[in-house]
Amino acid sequence: MTQLDIVVRGAGVAGLVTATELADRGARVTVLETGPDIGSGASWKAGGMLAPWCEAESAPDEVTADSLGSVDWWAAHVPSVQRNGSLVVAPPRDVGDISRFGRRTQAFETLAEEAIGTLEPDLLGRFSKALFFPREGHVDPREALRTLRAGIEARGGSVLTGVPRAEAERASGVDWTIDCTGLAARSHLTELRGVRGEMLLLRCPDVILHRPVRMLHPRIPIYIVPRADHVFMVGATMVESENAGGMTLRSMTDLLNAAYVLHPAFADAEILETGVGLRPSFRDNVPRVRQDGRTIMVNGMYRHGFLLSPARARTVAELVFGG
Repeated sequence: MTQLDIVVRGAGVAGLVTATELADRGARVTVLETGPDIGSGASWKAGGMLAPWCEAESAPDEVTADSLGSVDWWAAHVPSVQRNGSLVVAPPRDVGDISRFGRRTQAFETLAEEAIGTLEPDLLGRFSKALFFPREGHVDPREALRTLRAGIEARGGSVLTGVPRAEAERASGVDWTIDCTGLAARSHLTELRGVRGEMLLLRCPDVILHRPVRMLHPRIPIYIVPRADHVFMVGATMVESENAGGMTLRSMTDLLNAAYVLHPAFADAEILETGVGLRPSFRDNVPRVRQDGRTIMVNGMYRHGFLLSPARARTVAELVFGG
C-alpha cells in the first residue's frame, strides 16, 4: 500500500498527538509550526493532568467518555507518565464542597484524615476529608511534547519550527492536511474564542507530593501538579478574556495562597516561572474535528488538550484511513 504523505499544521499537543497517531498507522508526517518551538502556545503551560473522572465534575459527558483511554495512550508513547491517581481536597471552611464534587462524578474513594496521610504523608493532619481517583494520571507536558517529537522523527517524519505562516498555509502536494493551529484558525472557525489561563512553576524541596492535588475553591478551581526536581505547577485560572498580557496580581495571589493552604512550606518556594496562555475554545468547551475535503481541522481543545487529544487524533486517523 502506498504510504500517505500528511502535513500537520501546529506543534501543540493536538498537532503532535495527531501526527503521532498517524505515524503509528504508517503515514509519513510533516509537522509545520510557525512558532519558535513546539508547544509554544497554551500546551507549554498546561498542567498535564490525565483526569477524566475529575473533569466530569464540570465537563459534558462526552468529554468523560472520550477521555477514558487517554492515560493508556500517553503511557504507551511517553514512558514517564505517572499513574498515581488524583487527590481532591478542600480547606476546612469548604469541606462541604467535597461531597458536592463527589455527587457529580464517580470512580473515586472517599478518604478520612489518616488515609490522606497514608497516601500523601506531607498532607497528614492538614485535611479531614478527600476524594481519591486511583485510575487517573499525569504527565509533564514539556517532556511529553519533546518525546512525541522524537518519536515522529525516529519514524522518518519531520517537525519543523519557525515556519513562515504563508509557507505553512500553502503546503501542497500531500494527501491530507491536518490543521491544529488553535486560535490561528479563526478565519475558518469563526466561533472559536480564547480563554485566558495563568499558571506558576514553583520549586519547593520541603514538600513531596506523588500525584496532582486539586484544591476546591469557592471562586476558581486550583490544582498543584508535582514534577521532577521538586518543581510544582500551580494552576490555573480561567478568565473569559483574550488578553495575553502578563499575570495579574490577583491571579498570582490566588495561586500562591492555594499552595500555602495546601502546605505552609510553599511559603519559602522559589517562583521559577509565571505563564499566561489562551486556550482555543468553542462555545460548549468541547473539542471538535471537522473535515473540508482533504483538510481536517482539530480545534477547541479548551482545558482538555492532553486529556482529549488522543481521542480526537483517533477520529482524524479514522477519516484518513477510512476507519
